[in-house]
Amino acid sequence: MGWFDRLLGRERDELALALYDGVIATARAPHWYTTGGVPDTLDGRFDMVAAILSLVLLRLEGDASAGAASARLTERFVTDMDGQLRESGIGDIGVGKHIGKMMGMLGGRLGAYRDGLVSGDLSTALVRNLYRGVMPDAVALAHSQRALLALRDALGATPAAALIDGRMP
Repeated sequence: MGWFDRLLGRERDELALALYDGVIATARAPHWYTTGGVPDTLDGRFDMVAAILSLVLLRLEGDASAGAASARLTERFVTDMDGQLRESGIGDIGVGKHIGKMMGMLGGRLGAYRDGLVSGDLSTALVRNLYRGVMPDAVALAHSQRALLALRDALGATPAAALIDGRMP
């Protein structure tokens, strides 16, 4: 990579791209939408990406060597959401407002999932954030909770360097 790319920040973006792609691939797994009952809509897909991204950020938060990776991953999320909003027809003036709202939503989810993980029960956070306040059937909720807790455990067992390289469990 040349100095011009580094000057424009492309190197930082590339470093987060593999991990972000892993987050997206995990969030797109069909079981979330079939067995887990997450609505397969624009909002549902955003909520699933935010849930997976939150778990990854919380995992990296516990590793002092991964602070820069967390920042880059969050920047990559903003870049992706910016592109998605523009592609959906939202103009320059509205994009900033929407990005701010999405970042607030991500921050709220980080807190809710952190609290749920500490207590060992994600159901309240999931109903509010993944199902947007609509109680899913018990099987769907149990599936999503089990799968997210298993992902949290797998992320915890994966070295931070492997995650940063994009090797999602």
